[in-house]
Amino acid sequence: MIFEFTLDIVMDWTLPGLAPTGKRVRVPLVANLRMQGGKLVHEHIYWDQASVLVQPGLLYAAELPVAGVESAAEAQDPNLPSRHLSPSQTHFSG
Repeated sequence: MIFEFTLDIVMDWTLPGLAPTGKRVRVPLVANLRMQGGKLVHEHIYWDQASVLVQPGLLYAAELPVAGVESAAEAQDPNLPSRHLSPSQTHFSG
């Protein structure tokens, strides 16, 4: 699913401590649900936090192996090309 919002309130569960910026954020989510007897008994929701951080300008996609709003567009349209990361963006030293 695609989670889309305008950052017009403090959203500590998504962007802890960030003041509202008024910027739009779109990110694909994956939900792992377990049903029992017709009722939801378990859920885990996953998203790419780096993709969220790029959109209000807290991370810079040009400098890191991350995507921004493009990841939501790619999740919605399988005909779009995936963002290919350059070798310099996929090398980490530590």
